[in-house]
Amino acid sequence: MQRLCLVNRYAVGWAGAALLWLARAAGAEPTPVARLDELAHPLTRADALLAQSAIDFPPAAADAAVQITGVQLTPTDGGIEILLETNGKRPLRGQKAGEGNRLSVDVPNAQLRLPDGRIERRADPAPGVTAVTVAPFGAVGVRIIVETEGPLPLSELRQTERGLLLSLLGGLEEEVVVTAQKTPQKPQDVPISLTVLPRQLIEDADITSLRGIAQNTPNFTIFDPGGTRSFFFYSIRGLSNFNFASQDGAAFYIDDVPYDYGSFITQELTDLERVEVLRGPQNTLYGRSSQAGVVNIVTRKPANRYAFTGLAGYGSNNNLDLRASVNVPAVADQLFLRLSGNYGRRDGFFTNTFLGTNLGGVAGGTGRGQLLWTPSPNWEVSFHANVDDYRDRGYAGLIRINPDPFRLEQNFDGFNQLNANTQALRVFYRDENLRVSSITARRFSRQESATDADFSILDGATFTNVFSSTVWSQEIRLQSPESAKDFQWLFGAYYESREFQTAKDGFNFNSQAPLVFGEAGIAGASLLRSADTGAQTYAVFGQASYKPGAAWTLTAGLRYETNRSLLRAAEQVFAIPGFPATALTAFSNVEKNGDALLPRFTAEYRFAANAMIYGSIARGYKPPGVNIRPETADNTAFEAEFSWNYEIGLKSAWFDDRLGVNLALFHNPVSNYQVNPLDAFGIPRGVTNADVAITGGELEVRAKLSQGLDLVAGFGLADAWFADYTDRATGQSFNGKRLPFAPALTYNVAVQYRGWGGVFARAELVGRGSTYFDEGNRFRQDPYALVNARLGYEFGDYGIYLYGNNLFDTRYVTLAADGPSGSILGTVGSPATFGAQFKFKL
Repeated sequence: MQRLCLVNRYAVGWAGAALLWLARAAGAEPTPVARLDELAHPLTRADALLAQSAIDFPPAAADAAVQITGVQLTPTDGGIEILLETNGKRPLRGQKAGEGNRLSVDVPNAQLRLPDGRIERRADPAPGVTAVTVAPFGAVGVRIIVETEGPLPLSELRQTERGLLLSLLGGLEEEVVVTAQKTPQKPQDVPISLTVLPRQLIEDADITSLRGIAQNTPNFTIFDPGGTRSFFFYSIRGLSNFNFASQDGAAFYIDDVPYDYGSFITQELTDLERVEVLRGPQNTLYGRSSQAGVVNIVTRKPANRYAFTGLAGYGSNNNLDLRASVNVPAVADQLFLRLSGNYGRRDGFFTNTFLGTNLGGVAGGTGRGQLLWTPSPNWEVSFHANVDDYRDRGYAGLIRINPDPFRLEQNFDGFNQLNANTQALRVFYRDENLRVSSITARRFSRQESATDADFSILDGATFTNVFSSTVWSQEIRLQSPESAKDFQWLFGAYYESREFQTAKDGFNFNSQAPLVFGEAGIAGASLLRSADTGAQTYAVFGQASYKPGAAWTLTAGLRYETNRSLLRAAEQVFAIPGFPATALTAFSNVEKNGDALLPRFTAEYRFAANAMIYGSIARGYKPPGVNIRPETADNTAFEAEFSWNYEIGLKSAWFDDRLGVNLALFHNPVSNYQVNPLDAFGIPRGVTNADVAITGGELEVRAKLSQGLDLVAGFGLADAWFADYTDRATGQSFNGKRLPFAPALTYNVAVQYRGWGGVFARAELVGRGSTYFDEGNRFRQDPYALVNARLGYEFGDYGIYLYGNNLFDTRYVTLAADGPSGSILGTVGSPATFGAQFKFKL
């Protein structure tokens, strides 16, 4: 196994040399490469927050304040032109920044001198532009703020004889800006394996869940039981060791708020601005440490205009889907409110022929409110709150996978209920010298479920559990201004407190328990666990990037984190009616502490204006913790998980950005990998540690084939296996076995057309390679592919769509495990579904 690790490392090294050879073969020379801010940009995206300007400015001119004596707004055929008129010939410097539908241009060497000392504000100055504001900024500076109805279009910023001219060019294709590195950038400028799903793609593909995000992201897979919101597994780059007892391998964020456990983020995701999936450790930029990567979900911000959007849909299995959002400027130019939410219900895909009911039905919704206050151009204060309430029917477990897995017999349907609420306060300040962010958040989640434990018509037993979690977090970041070019820096601090409790976690034996479980099954008895745990995290982190030359960028980051986990109490109680309850196991006041120093180094070489190669080394970490289901004293706690992630990559755009090709190769040896084995009932029985090795890569391609016709494709490989792992309970060695829930291959291909006569069409192919569900590799799902399609007609602010998911009704398993008495438990994926939707906006 060690030899294979060395081979993988050499493979990554040779691949890096090949990328560099390709760069030189393309005619690249290191010295004459121009810096980004020295290149001509006739068309730059309005929300592309790069430190660039249209012309070179002498240092003396940058220090002298230029008087702006007039502001001219001129609607054009494609957008609007905003001219800052000056009283002299000295040029103005402009720095663009934006996100979502808000663009700002900072002019640091200017003073506003309008008649009567007024500030220029215009509402609805042009179609698609809802507001333009020109106001003083800092001691000597002026800021232009432009808000648009939809995503920001392309823009051009240039100096003219009359002054500085900002042109918004409507009708052209938008380009996405991300904040993966906590500063606005084009995705192609981020030296990280990154998948970005912008607003338009999210709407076109109708992405409303983590499953939808994963289907459009290479090396990211969600395993959900029959389309329900019951506990699911996920994998990013082969790292799939999710467990309630430990911190997630990936960090999930919604609007800068960290979500504590993956299964508590199974609600519908509506009103999204974009999604960023960063693969690999991201410990020097984000408050919560992440081993596998970060899933950063950003919702639409409140804006200075009235707006309403809605969607109504109906489909297979009585699937009702209602969504809406409303935007209100409570106080013009200063206080904005946005409300959004959804409600949905659907019958289950599974028929219980014994009770004449269906299993796997879902019902519920989510509501979100955002209040944004902008007291001045320098400040943004926002309050976010959301509520989730879902009451679903139980999922269907299968014994010895049936010929028709959607028909079964059992005497209890079960249920799964999820209730959660979140509150967050975000304060953001920026001036010409720095930016400051503060995010204070609280999140409460409670999930209760009950399942037929024997999955048969016998009244054997039910399995129940109640999980509840409360998380408080505080993150503070200080960083360089967006105008920083050669040297950029970020420093942050993070605190998190988590309280996690379990109750009624186990089995209630019913009247026919002896027929199912033999001597272990006593009618009326119960075998239940409970646990009370807490955890605290303190961390400081930082990162700095320096450009030693025109083509090079060097980045170094460091994080120090300390963790404390406490198992206050955990017990397993066996109770028989008429007899005193017996505690089979009982543990209390078990503490597990740890800390880690996590460096990151990145080198980036830009060999052309739209192409770069990069290499990075980063240390990953999952903190130690305590088990919520300890069996013995020696497994009440588990060790910290560490890794080194070696990555090289290529990011490129060709033919005037009509073709984009991104490639990343990685090798990731992990020590003390936190394994979460299942017991004879398919229930996690506690965390143990192992050593694993993962090697793979991602390839992403986007192409504009013709006007209105686009192609997007992603491919992911992950060779993930145990290097050293022996099950402590059985003594069995799993060395050389593949990691469970880690597909060897993932791919997604989408072709989309939007154009003539309002026609819209989209076809998707989503595939997964061989996947194992257990450490011994006894249960395997062979490779499979799903085909999805959407067809629509769009007219003005309205759209009608037909959709079909899993068109060919492909059958596939999402979970398989040993069950009681030699049985096999499993769940299957969603079958073919069809429906129609109507969208509108006002």
